[in-house]
Amino acid sequence: MIDQIRGLTHQFETDLATIRDLDGYTAVRNKWLARETGLITTSMKRLREMSKEDRPAFGQAMNELRLRAEDSLGRMLDGLKLAAREQEIARKPVDVTRPGFPYPLGWEHPIRRLQAEIEQIFVSMGFRILDCPEVETDYYNFEALNMPRQHPARDAQDTFYFDEAELKLLRTHCSPVQIHAMETMKPPIRAASTGRVYRRDPFDATHSPMFFQVDVLAVDEGITMGDLKGTLEVFLKRIFHPDTRMRLRPGYFPFVEPGAEVDISCIFCFGKGCRICKQTGWIEILGAGMIHPKVLRMSGVDDSRYSGFAWGMGIDRVAILKYGVEDIRLFFENDLRFLRQF
Repeated sequence: MIDQIRGLTHQFETDLATIRDLDGYTAVRNKWLARETGLITTSMKRLREMSKEDRPAFGQAMNELRLRAEDSLGRMLDGLKLAAREQEIARKPVDVTRPGFPYPLGWEHPIRRLQAEIEQIFVSMGFRILDCPEVETDYYNFEALNMPRQHPARDAQDTFYFDEAELKLLRTHCSPVQIHAMETMKPPIRAASTGRVYRRDPFDATHSPMFFQVDVLAVDEGITMGDLKGTLEVFLKRIFHPDTRMRLRPGYFPFVEPGAEVDISCIFCFGKGCRICKQTGWIEILGAGMIHPKVLRMSGVDDSRYSGFAWGMGIDRVAILKYGVEDIRLFFENDLRFLRQF
């Protein structure tokens, strides 16, 4: 039995040494490792003719030979492929001076472009850009912003909650930055945050369950509505047009007092009246106001000494007006034909 295995091993080594190309490799592999006719397979069939004492040693030796053959043939195949590749390269030399294949470049997304522009405006005005989490708690998203329990925005129909206890949710606005900033920073505070927010809105031409917002906060001694108005005028003129006019109308928001709705002169008809502004000459753009004293106190700020203003705005809405896009869904379809326009 030992002589037989030695003979098979010597024969395999001899056949392996004769391989010169892929055809020779295929012939040797089929000769030794073919499933039905390979020498190793046919030799294993002799086990039934052996005594019980000889079978284990013979079976083990044949399995070792099979593993040796598979390993040797595998390394031989790798070497043949490498040699064939080198011959191909030698036969067809590469022209290193030839230009490569052009790769198509993407385009900066209009929302990201506008987001960066907004952040740069506030950085130039001395504001710090904060990055706040998109997954918030009920406290930071509602409670600390003076939103009562019965406020409609806290309903499950309007907010994406993660659990039955309603303690974790996808933020519905960027306003939690106000609380995070006042809890971690000491006045004077100048902070802004941009990012995605989520609401249970239908996905149509004017609504999306995910969109972008910017929220701005300033806290210091002696801040008044005049500071809010001046900051807004500078920002809106830089983001739209130097001749853009602005007006404030009384408005209600739980986290500011007093609150204001902010309008700008129509950027399409310049205040003359058109279809976009519904012949009024004005377009509502954002909500703002002085931070509610209760919000200051809940964030650990002395409301008897400090005051502040805050406002929030939808970046998607600004992009629609600034770039003349009539359907918000175009921003999320990743159509290069649309993106190339920017």
